[in-house]
This record gives sequence, C-alpha cells and structure tokens, in this order.
Amino acid sequence: MHRVLAIALNTFREAVRDRVLYGVVAFAVAVLLFTLALAELSLDQQARVVYDVGVASISMFAVVIAVFLGSSLLYKEIERKTLYVILPKPIERWEFLVGKYLGIVLTGGVFVLLMGAVLCWTSAAQAGVRPTVLFGTVGAAAAIFTGLLVRTRDASAMLMPFSALAFGLAAAAASTTDATLEPLFAQLALTTTELCVVAAVAIFFSSFSTPFLTGILTFGVFLISRSADALVRMPGRTLSDEVKQLLRGIAWFVPNGHLFFPGRSALLGQISEYGSTLRYVGEVVGYGALYATISLVLASMVFAKRDFT
Repeated sequence: MHRVLAIALNTFREAVRDRVLYGVVAFAVAVLLFTLALAELSLDQQARVVYDVGVASISMFAVVIAVFLGSSLLYKEIERKTLYVILPKPIERWEFLVGKYLGIVLTGGVFVLLMGAVLCWTSAAQAGVRPTVLFGTVGAAAAIFTGLLVRTRDASAMLMPFSALAFGLAAAAASTTDATLEPLFAQLALTTTELCVVAAVAIFFSSFSTPFLTGILTFGVFLISRSADALVRMPGRTLSDEVKQLLRGIAWFVPNGHLFFPGRSALLGQISEYGSTLRYVGEVVGYGALYATISLVLASMVFAKRDFT
C-alpha cells in the first residue's frame, strides 16, 4: 500500500505544478465571484442564483480537471520513458495505475475544497455577512497560506491541509448568516464523487489510448451520463424499438450522471423519492465508488497486458 501512496503523492505534486491547472482554477474563481453580480440581476432569487451557478461551475471545472489529468498524466510517464524505470522495480502495474488515479483524485479533491471555500464566502457576502467576519476569515486563510508556504519546503504538500482549513473558515463565515449550507455541502460531496468516477473512466481509456482520444472518449461518456436517466425513460414514439433498446443499453453501461447533480430541491428533501439528504448522498457515493472500482479493475487488466517494449 505504501507504494501506491508514494505514487499518488508524486502524481499530486506533478499535477499541481501544471500551469494549465492554475488557469482553470483562476477562471473558476472568477466565475464564482461573478455570481455576485449576476445575482443582482434576478428578482428576489439572489441566493438561488449564487448557489445554482456556483455549484454548476464547480461541477463542470472539476470534470475538466479529471479529464485533463486522467488523459495526460499516464501518457506523460510513457512519453518521458520514466515508466520504463518504474515498472522493473518491485511494483505491480495495477499499483502504479491506482497510484496515478489516487493522485488525480487528491488533486481534484483539493480543487473542490478550494472552490467550495470561495462559494461559501460568496454566499456569505450575498447573504449580508458582517464585514469583520468576512474579511477576518479571508485574512486568516491568507495568513495560514503564507505561513505554510514559508515553513514548507515542498509548496504542494501544504495545499491539502490548507484547502481543508480554508473551507472550514469559509463555512464558519457562511454559518453566521441565513444561507442554507446543507445542500451546498451535499452537492460538493456529490461533485467529488462524480470527479472520482470521471477520473476512473479517463484512466481506463488512457490505459490503451492516446491523450487526445482519451479526452474525447471520456468527455463523451460524461455527456451521455448526464442524459442517461432520460435515455432510460425516453417515451418518444418517433424512435423505433431497436433504437430505444440501444439507447437504454448505452445508459446501463455509462454512469448515471443525473445522480451526481440532482438539484437543490432534491438535496433539501423537497422531493420525496430521494429521501433524506444524508441517505441520498450515501447511496450515490456508494454507487460512484462501485463504478470507479469496476473501471479501475478493467483498466488494470488492460494495462497489465500492454506491451511497452
């Protein structure tokens, strides 16, 4: 297990140094801050606009990160020929693959926490939080970041604890207002689960394909997954029975992306078929873990038979 963790941490360090990732993070932060201006254009729905646009943007950018990292990191190891140095060592190929996957998940998890912190602060600002609380928590986060950056030799090592601390400070600031945090926390957990599933699918395609084709296939699976629920229930009379069966068959093989983004009403318990928020999130997380595990098992089987000579 320590070999898997070593590869995961090394993958995390490699991923967070990628400049493309910084661009995605900066753009995501800009979109979240823009929700404050966008909310002012609505009529008595400012909190709803901040939440809806915020969680949708976090979900989309998290998927982009999972696709980008999942399609490129494994290929870089092959292209740089570092894989030829690693595999002769006492490590199984599946351990290397799982380590790469966990590194991607760690990177995506840090992103979700940081963006969740920004969204909590944005929601608090929209809800009229006291300026001393808002600027106090933001200042505390900045001071912690600076302190960790100065004391830590490896800057990437402090991102995981800092993201958790920043999210805690932002959530504390939002809790002093009337902002509803339960659906936000639940949606962030579902977004992280979706990120894990998409990353596992990307690793599967990356185990036998090129980065470009992996990105196209993974993003295609993601788009179909968001429509999987509609494909299964499609009542249209214009489609033949054969086409309907084909669409339903595709829907059974791709992950059901609708489960990961059910909407604010469902997470507030306003739709009875979803049950309580905690139960729904638990069931979806279990479903996502099962799908990701199956994808990784298949990826490991393919990667084990791949010839690198």
